[in-house]
Amino acid sequence: ICLALGLFSLSYIVYAIIHFKHLLVDWCYQSQVTCNHTCAGPEEWGVVSQHCNGRSQSPVNIVTSRMLLDERLAPFHFIGYEEAFHGRLINTGHSVQLDLPSSIRIKGGNMAAEYKAVQLHLHWGKDGGPGSEHTVDGEKFPMEMHIVHIKEEYKNLSQASGDHTDMAVLGFFFQESKSANKKLDPLLNALKYITQPTKSTTLKGVSLEMFMPPLRNMTKYFRYDGSLTTPDCAEAVTWSLFENTVPISMKQLALFAQLQFSNGKQMVQTYRPVQPLNGRQVFYSGGRRAGLNNVLLITSVLVSTTLSCLPLFTLLH
Repeated sequence: ICLALGLFSLSYIVYAIIHFKHLLVDWCYQSQVTCNHTCAGPEEWGVVSQHCNGRSQSPVNIVTSRMLLDERLAPFHFIGYEEAFHGRLINTGHSVQLDLPSSIRIKGGNMAAEYKAVQLHLHWGKDGGPGSEHTVDGEKFPMEMHIVHIKEEYKNLSQASGDHTDMAVLGFFFQESKSANKKLDPLLNALKYITQPTKSTTLKGVSLEMFMPPLRNMTKYFRYDGSLTTPDCAEAVTWSLFENTVPISMKQLALFAQLQFSNGKQMVQTYRPVQPLNGRQVFYSGGRRAGLNNVLLITSVLVSTTLSCLPLFTLLH
């Protein structure tokens, strides 16, 4: 009996040590994990926050042959997206984040309410390689931008983590172009001031539309219910991923390599692996009239080598 109790106690202690250590370390991306730096990589995020083990997690792989047309997904109304503002740009230790004024809002798009902007951040790869979080038919893009919004009644993201409609995140894929996208210069030129974690600077006189496809072309998007893509992975997000891409040159992408993670490593491959849909349906806003049981067949469009934003997909008739 004593031996059995001793083994049980030892097992409990080992279990406690293994799980308690995650309370003492930060979460991180797989590219940060080293022998000399202990952090909880994506496969261990469920220990950092139990939400990360949920069944409605993001990002996901969008299988275009399985998407359904939803005619309720009307165009968005972008409020304040063209207005200039001053915003703090910060190296969070995990990404680059631009704080946004709450006067920037969205409505429409069959959303549950009007939402106010909180921040935008970016996810990218290494040396211009795959860097997006969401994938389309298994393919990644060099970069992905998320503009995060919350309902009016909430003051911050922590409060907006109960219902699956509490947050609205707009996602944009970046596609490599031969020419530089000059509209991105204010953000890219500021990166040299925030190479180290917690460093920040102010972007002056910028507008959201500078970092996006033309607003008049923002009518086609993909919709599904999911989560934040970093801990605490709250399943409180209505995702809208836009079909039109943002051009960026390889030289511009390379500027993100000067940034550092919280452990001093080069900030690269800042994305979470795709998560299973677990029965969730991805819907599409554009295309010809069809019943909800009809499947949209969509094909990829080759990358543009100009600065004009091209749609990623076209409908097959």
